[in-house]
Amino acid sequence: MSDTTTLESPATTGLSQLDQLKKMTVVVADTGDFGTMKKYAPRDATTNPSLIFKAAQMPEYADLVDSVIRDNKDAGTDRIIDNLLVAFGKEILKIIPGRVSTEVDSRLSFDVAGTIYKAREIIALYEHSGISRERILIKIASTWEGICAASRLQEMGINCNLTLLFSLAQAVACAEAGVKLISPFVGRILDWHKKNAGKDFAPADDPGVNSVKQIYTYYKKFGHATEVMGASFRNVGEIQELAGCDLLTISPDLLGELQASKAPLAQKLSEEAAAKADVKALRLNEQSFRWMLNEDAMATEKTAEGIRNFTKDTLKLEQLIAGKVK
Repeated sequence: MSDTTTLESPATTGLSQLDQLKKMTVVVADTGDFGTMKKYAPRDATTNPSLIFKAAQMPEYADLVDSVIRDNKDAGTDRIIDNLLVAFGKEILKIIPGRVSTEVDSRLSFDVAGTIYKAREIIALYEHSGISRERILIKIASTWEGICAASRLQEMGINCNLTLLFSLAQAVACAEAGVKLISPFVGRILDWHKKNAGKDFAPADDPGVNSVKQIYTYYKKFGHATEVMGASFRNVGEIQELAGCDLLTISPDLLGELQASKAPLAQKLSEEAAAKADVKALRLNEQSFRWMLNEDAMATEKTAEGIRNFTKDTLKLEQLIAGKVK
């Protein structure tokens, strides 16, 4: 979806692009590193198995990891990982004022009951530590089963972040399920199209950017309350093109680039513009969802690939923990 509308920027004299962005979009830190969060002061933070595996190997977090293993060494690797995810989440929540996203095991991506059970376990660990569930988003892959699980969890008062999302069909199904937030993966969509087209794309023509614009416009046009959080960025230009989106989760390197620039940042997305868009509503059930996803080769391939890659890093984390258990 192309969008040539550029809205006037807010008064931003002397502000970095990061601070300008914060005036129109909630900035989320896409990292498990506490120092990065303190430096860039995001409202929310999001983690995934890859980020936690990376953080767990950093010397500055050795005491945290060792403490969790020591306190849960007789509980089994699965329980240790759950407690490690929550331990990182608790430390993150000491730094940020908003919410942290904690991911269920990606091997449960096609298991409705298993996803619900694991999500409730994670929430129970947070609540046992005195953390309100309102500050937690449970991350779940945007499979049909994941969306069904999220719908039931939302009914239980457990807010969900549907990740590995690459298509309008996934986004609409999430909205109709009452999901709190979705994370469309901008950069991974771009990766697929670059590989298949044999060329790069300018930010304004970026297929990942345009996918998020399409989803944002659809949600605002039809009054869906589900929040849109663009994720997985490859360059600052993608972020600039999505200024005004509900939330954007950004890696430390790109946060640094935004912080270093004081160039004016124009708002590109707004509810007012979306309300005027010529968009047709979709009506989805399981069959139409699966068919639309099947017909979208990029979304099918990237969802499956994402689940596989998160699983690989979960297995690496299990091996790391197994090597530390005495």
